[in-house]
Formats: sequence, C-alpha cells, structure tokens
Amino acid sequence: MTEYGRGPGSEPWHPEDPLYGDDGWGGQQTQAGQQAPYGGLPQHHPQQPQYGGWNQEQSGYDQQQYQYYAEQGQQPYAQQGNEHYAGHDQQQYAGHDQQHYQGHDQQQYAGHSQQQYPVQSPPQYPQGGWDATGTHGHMPYAADPGDPYGQQPVAYGAEQPDHYGTPDAYPPPQPPGRRRPEPEPETDWDPGPDEGEHAFFAGGGDEDSDDDLDHDPKGRRGRGDRRGKAAKGGKGAKKRRNGCACMVVVLVFGGGLGGVGYFGLKFYQNRFGAAPDYAGGGTSETVTVEIPKGAGGYEIGRRLKDAGVVKSVDAFVSAQSQDPEGGTIQAGAYVLKKEMSAASAVKMMLDPKSQSNVLVKPGERNAQVYQAIDKQLGLASGATKKAAEKEYKKLGMPSWAQTNSRIRDPLEGFLYPGTYPAAKGMKPDAVLKPMVAQAKEKYAAYGLEAKAKELGLADPFQLVTVASLVQAEGKTHDDFRKMAEVIYNRLKPTNTETNRLLQFDSTFNYLKGQSNIHISESEINSNKDPYNTYTNTGLPPGPIGNPSDDALKAALNPTDDGWIYFVATDGQSNTEFAKTYEEFQTLKDKFNANSGR
Repeated sequence: MTEYGRGPGSEPWHPEDPLYGDDGWGGQQTQAGQQAPYGGLPQHHPQQPQYGGWNQEQSGYDQQQYQYYAEQGQQPYAQQGNEHYAGHDQQQYAGHDQQHYQGHDQQQYAGHSQQQYPVQSPPQYPQGGWDATGTHGHMPYAADPGDPYGQQPVAYGAEQPDHYGTPDAYPPPQPPGRRRPEPEPETDWDPGPDEGEHAFFAGGGDEDSDDDLDHDPKGRRGRGDRRGKAAKGGKGAKKRRNGCACMVVVLVFGGGLGGVGYFGLKFYQNRFGAAPDYAGGGTSETVTVEIPKGAGGYEIGRRLKDAGVVKSVDAFVSAQSQDPEGGTIQAGAYVLKKEMSAASAVKMMLDPKSQSNVLVKPGERNAQVYQAIDKQLGLASGATKKAAEKEYKKLGMPSWAQTNSRIRDPLEGFLYPGTYPAAKGMKPDAVLKPMVAQAKEKYAAYGLEAKAKELGLADPFQLVTVASLVQAEGKTHDDFRKMAEVIYNRLKPTNTETNRLLQFDSTFNYLKGQSNIHISESEINSNKDPYNTYTNTGLPPGPIGNPSDDALKAALNPTDDGWIYFVATDGQSNTEFAKTYEEFQTLKDKFNANSGR
C-alpha cells in the first residue's frame, strides 16, 4: 500500500487531485502553476469513502512505484497522475465502486491515513507526466480554469467525455466546512398571499434583512427572498403589504379593546357611578319647559334634559326623590335656567314664581281667560280673543258643538278649568288648544250625548249650557244639584210658575260682561237679548262660562225634591230654595233685609 493511495494500483493518487478525498481542496481546482492548498498536505475525511475501492491486484504495482519514487526523491503526480487516473476512472470507478465500497472502506482508509500525513507535496515539473514504463509523457495542453479535470489528459489515448464542462454538469465537490444542504427545489408556482400564504407571514419583509442579502458577498439568498424578488412589486410591495397587515391587526385589536373599555365604563357608571349632573344654579339663559298633566319624574326629567336644563334624567329623578315636596310638581309651563343642577331645578319648579301658566278657574268666562293669556304671553289686550274668533274651528272642538250666529263665543264652555302652559314666545292658539282638548276628553268621559236625551235636552251642547248655569248660580256642591233640578223643572212645558222662563241674573250679566247682583227690574225686563232669560224662554243660545266637574256631575244627577225657586239671601254664598211662589217671596224679603233695601 502506498502513502498516496488507499489500496494497490498502477500509480498513486495525487493529493491535489479534485477527487482525492476532501483534503487540501480549497473550493476550486488548483490551476497549473499555482501553489497547492493546505501546504501540500493531504487531508483525509472519512465522510467520503468513494475513493477507496481499488482491487487487490494493484498492490504489487503500488509497491514498485513507491520504491522507485523513494529513490528518485520525487513524486510523479504532476507528470503522471492524470494519465493513470483518467484511465482508471472508467474501469475502476464503474466496476469496483459498489463491490469494494463496503469491504475496503474502513480497512484501506484507516490503514493509509497514518502513512500519508508526513508526505510533503513534491514540486511540479512542466515537462509532462511519468507513465508506468518510466518514460516521460507528452507536454499537456493548458487546462481550462473552469474545468476541475482540465489538468488530466485522457488516459491511454482513449477519448473520454468531459462531465463537468457543460451547463447541466454537477458542480465540483466542496470541502466539509463549506458544504451546505441542498436547496429545496423551486417551482414556478408561488402561493402568494391569495393562495394560502398570507403576506404577513411570507417573511423577508423588513428593509434591513433585504439589504443584508443584497450585500452578501457569497450571494446566499433564502427561498422567501427569491420569491419576493420574483414578485411584481419586489421588496417595496412586500413591505407595503406587511405594513397594511400590521395596521389592520392593530386597528382591529385596538378598536375591540376601545369598545370594550367604553361600554365597560358606561356599564359601571350606569350601575355604580353617580348620574351626570351640572353644578350650580344655571346660566343667565332661560328656557320654558312644558310639563303635561300626569307626567312622572322620568318624563319631567326627560323634558328638562331635552331643553338643556339638567344634564341627565337620572340626576333629576334622584333629586326629586330626595326632596320631601318633589312629588307635588304640577303640570304647566316653567321658566327655568339652562345647565342647572338637578336639585336646583327641583327647588325652582316648586316655586310658583318659576311657573309660566295660565289658570282657567271653574265657571270663568272666556273673556277673562283671553285676558289672562294676553298678559302671560306679553301680548296686546284682545289679541287672544281675535285669534279665538279666527281659529276656533281648528282647535279640535267636538262635532256636536254649535256655532250659529246667536252664540256670542263658540269656544265658551270648551276651555276646561285647569292649569295650562303659557309662556312668552308661545302663540295664543297653542295655549287654547290644550284647553279644548281637555274639555272634549272630559265631556266624552261623562257620556253627554246619551245623558242629554234622558234629561229631555236636545243635544250635549244644551247639557253643557245647563252645567254652566249651575256653575254660575250655585255656591256649593249641594246647591249645584238643587240648582240643576230648578233648571229642569222650569224648562218643563207644564211649568206654570214661571212659564218656562229661567229668570237667571247670571245670563243677563253675561251679555253685559258684568257680575252684578243688584239689577233693576226695569233694566232687565227691557232687554230682549237672546241671553236674557227674563225675556226669553228656555236656555240661552250657549254656555255662559266653563263648568267644572262638580257642575257637570250635578247637571247629570239633579235632585228630585220639586225645587223651582232659589234666592241668595245673604247676597254672597247662602242660597235658599223654595217650591212655591209664596216661599219665594219670603226669601226675597229676607234678601232685601240683608242688603239694606
């Protein structure tokens, strides 16, 4: 066995041969005239056993050559190695590789490793190789720098193909320290962000890593980088895609966290926190708030919040419940300040000075109501009366209401007693309309249409007129029922005491626009106005005032005692009744005595 080969053979291997293990191979073929790498020392690596496999028949030849080279003090690799190696490449590699690989690998490789390390690389001679016969070979042609076997002429004159000079050839072997795993095969198909690989996870998106790859002296690039470079947008497009993906993720998570935090805070404030509220007594700006009848704390609070008085409904409800008199807030219009604390708003609403309402008193005539509205709205005297005469048909009166020419005011009897909002800035018809609506609702509730026929009246309008007369002449609830019986008895055709004349001073005072209890007989008997019940039989053309609930109830349920006369004996509140004319005269004398006549 020689110190240059792994087994017997016709000639030893040269350490600078590209296939001589991996020792001394610097990643490229040593060119002619260059220094051999690793100082000419052969390097053996057990990982490549493919160079073993020489047969046992070459052992004799190997010994002869070894002795000859020792005597000459030279190694013939520079002159002869290529001829012998090229000749044996086809014969021994193909034939003995599979047969001797397993058998001779460990035996021959381990045996020669200790002998070959001390051998120094001999000088190379340019005169050609040394063949097996001891003669010098011909001068070889200059080798191709790109061909790792360019320095090895064809052995034995045979024509040998070049397996490493074509574009499809395998690259020459690399030393172990420079070997890398084979790259994964590339395909023309790139899944991309739309075919299963999201752009966010494609990799190679940051600028620094791309720059590093671009400046890599060895040109190493990853698969993701090659894909990115092959894409249409290149590095800039991938960066934009990654930036958009990050922004979407941040917006989604940020929006989700923000929404959870917002609703969580609202839930905490609604459940456990104090209701939002202003501080102080409000600003100098005032606003009118209308509170409907029957409104509770939440409804009042909602209206105040909408008007800008309080900050929240809950704050007002809480303040109202804490005030001992908070539940006594009445319907009506209130002049309040903006941005008030809830407690201040409750206190101000309980003060009558803050209320901006108009009050319709029981039995009050429309003329008095019009004057009160003018005053509350800051209008000229008579403005509301003119509006009523013009707009009464649009205010929602019942269908059975009469509007004939004999009626002085079609709205008389339909402005129901109560408190109604009337603040500056409102129009007269806006104040009158709720009054008419309330009257219509009340009259429907009492069932006037059905009761009128039972009482011998022509229609509900006459029943309202009776109720207005009861309200004007009566003083107490008991008086109301007796007064209603007097009216019904005098309206009877069988009435021979007054011959169907009512003879009420209140009707005469109505047409005169006064309230006088001292009326002369000559004055009253000389007036023929339809509202004068001294000169006209039956009921007046229409109501003479706005009756209350008590008057309506009395008109619907009169007494049945036979009363046909009455006199206010004290001229104020003490009304006495009589069934005969004689009793009436006695009551009349009593009145005259009390009045100083």
